[in-house]
Amino acid sequence: QVQLVESGGGLVQAGGSLRLSCAASGSVFSRKAAGWYRQAPGKQRELVATITSGGSTNYADSVKGRFTMSRDNAKNTVYLQMNSLKPEDTAVYYCNAELQPLAGWGASDYWGQGTQVTVSS
Repeated sequence: QVQLVESGGGLVQAGGSLRLSCAASGSVFSRKAAGWYRQAPGKQRELVATITSGGSTNYADSVKGRFTMSRDNAKNTVYLQMNSLKPEDTAVYYCNAELQPLAGWGASDYWGQGTQVTVSS
């Protein structure tokens, strides 16, 4: 089954760290950039970070210097390392990527199932 599977969320105190993972199942990432998004209660989903197939990254101003997005193409996985977490980082985090099925043809856009990150003050 072609899907993105996320892991790594949880509860952490302010100032702590978490690492999120997003693995492609039944597929590989296309050459399109992948991204991490987040959605806090009552707010719109917002872009947190992106990474190109070559590894170039961009970040929202709110997370620059604290979050690092990376990818392991051999493992078909992207990561989001989150340091110096703040209560305002509390949200459901989603990964987004275009996937090419291992069997079949045609790439399509997919979202992960979401993983909750809660930062206590």
